[in-house]
Amino acid sequence: MSEHPRVEIYTKENCPYCEKAKDLFDSKGVDYETYNVTGDEELFEEMVERADGRQTAPEVFIDDELIGGWDDTQALDEAGELDEKLGIAAADGGEPADDVEHRRLIISGSGIAGLTAAIYAARSNNDPLVFEGDEPGGQLTLTTDVENYPGFPEGISGPDLINNMKEQAERFGAEIENGVIESVDDSSRPYRVELSNGDVYTTDAFIAASGASARTLGIPGEDDLMGYGVSTCATCDGAFFRGEEMLVVGGGDAAMEEANFLTKFAEKVYLVHRREEFRAEDYWIDRIQEKVEEGEIELIKNAEVTEIHGSAEGGVDTVDLVRHPEGYPTDKLDDPETEAFEMDVGAVFLAIGHTPNTGYLEGTDVEMDEAGYIQTEGGKGGGQTRTGVPGIFGAGDVVDYHYQQAVTAAGMGCKAALDADDYLETAAVEAESGATEVAASDD
Repeated sequence: MSEHPRVEIYTKENCPYCEKAKDLFDSKGVDYETYNVTGDEELFEEMVERADGRQTAPEVFIDDELIGGWDDTQALDEAGELDEKLGIAAADGGEPADDVEHRRLIISGSGIAGLTAAIYAARSNNDPLVFEGDEPGGQLTLTTDVENYPGFPEGISGPDLINNMKEQAERFGAEIENGVIESVDDSSRPYRVELSNGDVYTTDAFIAASGASARTLGIPGEDDLMGYGVSTCATCDGAFFRGEEMLVVGGGDAAMEEANFLTKFAEKVYLVHRREEFRAEDYWIDRIQEKVEEGEIELIKNAEVTEIHGSAEGGVDTVDLVRHPEGYPTDKLDDPETEAFEMDVGAVFLAIGHTPNTGYLEGTDVEMDEAGYIQTEGGKGGGQTRTGVPGIFGAGDVVDYHYQQAVTAAGMGCKAALDADDYLETAAVEAESGATEVAASDD
């Protein structure tokens, strides 16, 4: 569209955040140019120079102005500033619409739980409206190969699985829109749902399936070097550091999957875990042990990273670590057995768990634990999907901190849709019964 400014997006292959950026501009009806830097050193260097040294994709430019990566672009969109830069704010009036749209069912999140709920809800004629949230597609979009999801004997990539589910949900009539829910008001019915861009909806039922976001260490150097060699997504950024020694922090399935993936590019991968025993399933432990024996991965147990050194221009230079035979070394810094040491690595990948995305439910009567996980009728850590608020349901990683598997998230999404359908049917019957009683009393 010629009336819009020129939009350029530097991308790479198998980059879920690149797809999210493109989806965002597609949803706005804005044309853009893409430059794939994979395997093109000259184009990669051009991107790094234009992006002030950042070595990750995507990098978005509007009329030669650096917008930044996916997080930066999304933040501008949530603040309403992206439309202004694109010249479409005026066409939309620049203000939220006065009319409040009512929907039978709203689903927060477009990961596997949200999309499964959307498929079932659409087939039940509940006309679900799905808001993608700030991480469209959820954690599976950051996963290279999903080998344990039933029905795919050769495995399937995370993005492909999500895209297939999205198409399936839309085929049955679900609407999927780019948007981040800011708050839910459950003080009266129908419930009021407000987006970060100011749009407001009301809904008879609501499914929270907004997933969880990657945690960070909170150590010096981490924030400053995020995107300059520090990352929470090996799939997205690993190829940028080809030939470097890389460090992965974590001890679960995700950390081992990241470490295994990085062996495709790294000179060597160091897997740092603060305990002696790993929490990953045996499959991953065995697979990583093979890589250890082959010399591709080195395990550093009972250790923690305490600081990351480097610069935006040069990326990660070194990391400081401490190690203690009993683990949890930061609790034993004064212990004579604590060893402090330094490592030269070119990139650091964090895989240390997630925080549930449930901030928009603060202020409601939905019960959550101290970490922010929704408490449902099934008890802490899983079970059924009904919350203590009639008509509000939870599914996937916002509830389940224990299993956190694609198949269990899909199962909970199914349950949530069925529970919501039962609630909506019951509410409709009660409303009709109440109307009949009023009519009879009027007679």
